[in-house]
Amino acid sequence: MNIVIRKNFFYLLFLFLPISIILGSTVSLINVIFLNSFFLIFLIFQKNFEFIKHTSIKLMLILYLYLIFNSLISLNYEVGLSRNIGFIRLIILFVFINYFFFYHKNEKNIFDAWSLILSILIIDVFIEYIFGKNLFGWGEQLYGDRITSFFKDEPIVGAYLAGFIFLIFGHLLDKYNNKTFAFIFLLFAFLALICTGERSNTIKVFIGIIISLFFFDFLKIKEKFIIIILFFATFGVTLSQSEYLKTRYIGQLYNVLIDKKNYEKFKDDNQYIRLYKSGYSVFKNHPFFGVGNKNYRVETCRNKFDQQKFNYVCLTHPHQLYFELLSEHGLFGSTIILSIFFYLMFKIFKSILLSRNYVQIGAFIFVLINFTPILPSGSFFSDFNITLFWINFSIMFACNKKTNIFAKDKV
Repeated sequence: MNIVIRKNFFYLLFLFLPISIILGSTVSLINVIFLNSFFLIFLIFQKNFEFIKHTSIKLMLILYLYLIFNSLISLNYEVGLSRNIGFIRLIILFVFINYFFFYHKNEKNIFDAWSLILSILIIDVFIEYIFGKNLFGWGEQLYGDRITSFFKDEPIVGAYLAGFIFLIFGHLLDKYNNKTFAFIFLLFAFLALICTGERSNTIKVFIGIIISLFFFDFLKIKEKFIIIILFFATFGVTLSQSEYLKTRYIGQLYNVLIDKKNYEKFKDDNQYIRLYKSGYSVFKNHPFFGVGNKNYRVETCRNKFDQQKFNYVCLTHPHQLYFELLSEHGLFGSTIILSIFFYLMFKIFKSILLSRNYVQIGAFIFVLINFTPILPSGSFFSDFNITLFWINFSIMFACNKKTNIFAKDKV
């Protein structure tokens, strides 16, 4: 393949990633498979496999072997087998993103294109919030006042925004000497996130914004406090303009806290608390290895006797990262998964601090807030969530020459 054609081909497939996620898991998966397949063929012809010696790749391969083992001991290995075997695509994608950032000179143009995509999505969220329907006339079909934007039938636009907000914010900080523009973008992105009504993602992003301020030595302490107050004010003013948002973010919790009867009812009836208890019950019954990836539903839905005996909630997953890991992977698997991710994150933390590479900082922050305890979350290994996570996780290594796995001087 001609080198120019190859570069452009890889560039277009990589550029298309955010759009493919919007179009659905199937399109996203096909895009990644195409990208990985052509990249593997290229590596074979180049005979370039030095990256396998990198610590991050070795640990990812250990994680992959564990996931295969997890399938073998699952309650129903067929349920999670394709997900576990398919994890190899993410390792290849990690290698590709590192290769792309190390050898391609136009890697920053990717973020210009992604900035445009995210900006269009943010505008669409505002249009649906104001008029009840988005640019395509979608809205209010299934979730009432919840914003779905281009995702139409799924209220996951907030999770999508969270997946790219910090990357694009970091890119704008790196690109423009005037940092004001980047903060204006962040403010509007955060406002759009509030409008989606996705409380957990809004809280996580707000936590991420506060954390990000600690990385910015170009801001004085007074300016950092002003920024925090500004985001608080944006949150408060937005809620004051919508009864739905006010109820969703404050009213439901406030009514629980001020009334003891409501509090007791909340503990018994709240869906998330019931799911957390259910996930913990699955973990108690399978403490060492769990029930297997994607097998929470198998354990909790197979018979009504167990549902009553163990307070199981029959659903796809417990909607909280740590309860999901404990119930499906037990202590053994959860320790392996979390240890590998935390080790890889904090192994390069010093380089991130010293680099002043705001794209890398943004990627690190998103990866970090994914591990926020207590707050609800989507299934970690689902295609949508793991793709968003993995894009950020890969870029966290790739965009800094010192942490890139193709660098000669390993960190």
